[in-house]
Amino acid sequence: MSDVITSAVHLAAVAEKLASGAIEVVDLTAPLHAGTPILTLPESMGQTARFELEEISRFDDRGPAWYWNNFRTGEHTGTHFDAPNHWISGKDLDDVSQVPAQRLVGPAVVIDRTAEVAADPTYLLDVGDLHDWQDEHGPLPEGGWLLYRTGWSRYADDPAAYANLGENGPRTPGLTPAAARYLAEETGILGMGVETVGTDAGAAMGFEPPFPCHSFLLGAGKYGLTQLRGLDRLPVTGAVLIAAPLPIVSGSGSPCRVLALVTPDEH
Repeated sequence: MSDVITSAVHLAAVAEKLASGAIEVVDLTAPLHAGTPILTLPESMGQTARFELEEISRFDDRGPAWYWNNFRTGEHTGTHFDAPNHWISGKDLDDVSQVPAQRLVGPAVVIDRTAEVAADPTYLLDVGDLHDWQDEHGPLPEGGWLLYRTGWSRYADDPAAYANLGENGPRTPGLTPAAARYLAEETGILGMGVETVGTDAGAAMGFEPPFPCHSFLLGAGKYGLTQLRGLDRLPVTGAVLIAAPLPIVSGSGSPCRVLALVTPDEH
């Protein structure tokens, strides 16, 4: 009973700090609208839908006292959550509605490669980068998130710049296959979050295996978060991440509100 009382006191203290601003809530979510960038695949493949609002009524004869809309979009539009069953390597694992709520909240750490990406938009995070980070900051968090800060969200309101198409396809940063395998097989993280349209690099269709972040991480029962913003407002370590996808039955993912809890002196 004493443990329960102690836990309740700790939760009450957190609530008080949230109310007073001693714990800050940082919104890492991109606004969702018709201009939100989407992943475009080769024309021969199926395509996700852009976000659309359809007005039902707005204080008029269709509904005099209320405003509401229907919406249409893809599961993987805007800031969104990738469930394991999104990829063939995880096809028999959890759909987004089956992800335990306990796994939607966890510690988060940030690895920053904004300078490298500014010099080379196709920069790939490698195993050596992950080892170097851990040598300085300690191991990646068990049951937590690795957030990969590249600065790419500065292009998020310009779909052409965000895609950064070149002669051979999108030129955006990501991970090497070796780094993706390392995170999937050698760490206890819940998943990885990025600022780009998907967790993989723009050139990842040509990697071995193709789209290694999807293949390795989702195949290992881990998760992806994409199109994050505001990672510059987070400390390297010490944040708590809350990812809140819709529990779509049989869904492979969902647009998601992603929040981070930080103390003001941490960032």
